[in-house]
Amino acid sequence: MSGPPSPSPSRWFKALRRTRLGEPYLRTYPVECVDLLRRARIAFQAGRTLTEGFRLAQLEALVRMLEEHECDFVDALGRDLHKPRFETVVFELITVKNEALHAISNLKKWMQPQSVEKNLSTTLDVCQVISEPLGVVFIMGTWCSPIQMCLVPLVGAIAAGNCALISPSEYTVHTAELLYRLIPFYLDNECFHAIQAGVSDLPEMVELKFDHVFFTGNREEGSRIAMTAARTLTPVTLILGGKNPCYVDQHCDITTTVQRITWARFYNAGQSLTAPSYILCHADVKARLVQALKCCLMQFYGPDPRESRSFGRMVNLEIFHRTRDMLWRSGKVVSGGKVTEAEKYIAPTVLTDVAESDPIMQQDVFGPVLPILTVNDVDEAIAFINKQDKPLCVYAYSTNNKVISRLMSETSSGSFCSNDCTLQSLMVALPFSGVGTCGMGSLHGRYSFDTFSHRKACLLRGTRFECVTYLRYPPYEDHTLSLMTWACTLSQKSQGWCQIM
Repeated sequence: MSGPPSPSPSRWFKALRRTRLGEPYLRTYPVECVDLLRRARIAFQAGRTLTEGFRLAQLEALVRMLEEHECDFVDALGRDLHKPRFETVVFELITVKNEALHAISNLKKWMQPQSVEKNLSTTLDVCQVISEPLGVVFIMGTWCSPIQMCLVPLVGAIAAGNCALISPSEYTVHTAELLYRLIPFYLDNECFHAIQAGVSDLPEMVELKFDHVFFTGNREEGSRIAMTAARTLTPVTLILGGKNPCYVDQHCDITTTVQRITWARFYNAGQSLTAPSYILCHADVKARLVQALKCCLMQFYGPDPRESRSFGRMVNLEIFHRTRDMLWRSGKVVSGGKVTEAEKYIAPTVLTDVAESDPIMQQDVFGPVLPILTVNDVDEAIAFINKQDKPLCVYAYSTNNKVISRLMSETSSGSFCSNDCTLQSLMVALPFSGVGTCGMGSLHGRYSFDTFSHRKACLLRGTRFECVTYLRYPPYEDHTLSLMTWACTLSQKSQGWCQIM
């Protein structure tokens, strides 16, 4: 199986000159995107992406890119987010590789037509659903997980047979430049393009009329993207941030609960779409929970997290200032609270005595701050969650299965996880999706393949049953209507539904 074509030497040097790490961020303007979109459309219309062999070659090339440039990705994310190597390798690179390898293993099955149930009149026909690619798609990643949220959707787009333009976040400039430099040397140069666009440029990009737009980020930007796409009737998938509640019951393993919450909240310095945003703590367990959180933070990051190699930094001063201001105006600091603007550092912080009206509860928080609110029972917790917008994730910690079942069934969210956090959003076998104001559409595995596919209904029939189907033709007579009604009744009794056409 041949790999993607290599670019010419002159193009290689041109790309290298403009994408060295550390150089000023160079934007790809809409006029340049018009040419990239045109090239991708020509390649798609020529049927370049349709074969299983082509798709497999691109997915395998993507895996090679991650393996051969692991150190480059670690370095880029270290510069952008002070991200520990462990977090980059495990939760960015391995996550994408798992997605690609899963697609490689299942692609043949996903591409096959799916047969559907037949009725009385289609017994001798072929009834099936065919997954066909949408065309040229636009994928916009978020700075929280800049590799994962660009390349996991790209895996789905490739597997489904699309061409794609990807736009990594300008906030993580080194990671964006690295993807911009590497993509042309691993993926097909006509079908797949990385661009460098700012947040303000994205609506204008969307107006270029792609066949699908995939966006991850905050609600304000997602709303602008959706409104722009609506003007050209472009379908969208949105994975948006929000407030992810975490209920801690009085019946739980405190030690394990605290370790899992602490990891999920302070991973990547709290910059995560799926981190627990606040704890709804049963009043009886609050004191033990707070003490356990303090001990766990000491265990994870030492007496001074600023010196820890396992703790990151805020992506830029804008996010730093926003998080610091919310922290200072909300609740009472019981652990952490220190900030260093020159390093964009905010210590892992736990807040108590938090009111629902505090800024930390009114805005999305992408930072290492964990507010704790108390409730008297699971009913109060459910009522509190249901008062808010539907969250991307709901978490519940309890050894009581009835409590878990109630939280799962009586709240609505993009995903649910009991006695752990975040992992449900990383599994290739589970859809990662939003609901309500936290988004629409699904990601991961077969769900990504379906997101970037049109499921076309196909009925393949002959002319042998004209002796029955002629009954539908004018002129309409009462006796033919009676015959049709009788036949429908028979069909309904034998199959549970009625259709004889």
